[in-house]
Amino acid sequence: MSVDELNGSELGTKEYWDCSYGREIKNYKNHGDVGEIWFDEDSQIRVVNWILKQDNISTDVKIVDVGCGNGMILIELAREGYTDLLGVDYSQNAIELAREIAKDQELNIRYKVADLLNTEVCLQEIGTFGIVHDKGTYDAISLCPDNPKEKREAYLRTIQKIMDKNSVFIITSCNWTEDELLISFGDMFLKKCTIPTPSFKFGGKVGSVVTSIVFTKK
Repeated sequence: MSVDELNGSELGTKEYWDCSYGREIKNYKNHGDVGEIWFDEDSQIRVVNWILKQDNISTDVKIVDVGCGNGMILIELAREGYTDLLGVDYSQNAIELAREIAKDQELNIRYKVADLLNTEVCLQEIGTFGIVHDKGTYDAISLCPDNPKEKREAYLRTIQKIMDKNSVFIITSCNWTEDELLISFGDMFLKKCTIPTPSFKFGGKVGSVVTSIVFTKK
């Protein structure tokens, strides 16, 4: 079973994000504005709260935020006492913005430019982690106008490789339903739980604006 591909969009291109974060660097330097949090800022807090409630997850667990953008979820985790934090993004401008924000807030967070579609190079450059977090990156890859299916598969191979044996992969999506994610991830990952998100009812059917799922790897 497979899922239908999304329609391609500029949101799936590196050029779009380079340009967007280039503007946000200027806004931050001029006005102190950390920039936009892409879709549903509350989902970030829900993920942090879920991590905080896990008795088996210590504050020195290695955490990576893939496609970190301005790095705000890592800011929140650092404030909660987590100490081994890395943000990666394929946009140099995103990494520069995230570094500036963390520096100004005197928080020790590492950031690195990385190509998540090049599995072996990415593994060598960043290593493995106890928590892998994605909010919107899988979505952006899915919106790529060129070969999105192949790129989604390459991304998932990378995620699996950078997870250690006891790791969890937390993903929040605004483009894919839980059922669609379970189909696409089924060969490599097992669902651990769903992080509840607000739901709506329309035409007798109940749905969610966003989907947040925690996976372990097979």
